[in-house]
Amino acid sequence: MSTTPERNHILIPTAAEDRAITAAANADPEAQPLSPQQLRDMVPLRTLRGRPKSNHKKLLVSVRYSPEVIDYFKSTGEGWQSRMDGVLRQYVAQQASRS
Repeated sequence: MSTTPERNHILIPTAAEDRAITAAANADPEAQPLSPQQLRDMVPLRTLRGRPKSNHKKLLVSVRYSPEVIDYFKSTGEGWQSRMDGVLRQYVAQQASRS
């Protein structure tokens, strides 16, 4: 036979207790309410996550490379895609200077 555990009971403070709690919180200099300006300046946490947005936005494309090219760049360690991009950018700059 199973027994149901007792539920926790929430005790709601009386009006006098609530005023005392609020007064104590307001008296704490390290726990002051936010100003209207601080509330306006708040941004959702999800907008702060990740890398900052780049001014030079990259495009997502699907490209096929030979296994030797990929193996070489992967063998150079973390950041291999950025290094590969750098090599291609350098090639583009060289070709542009020839024109």
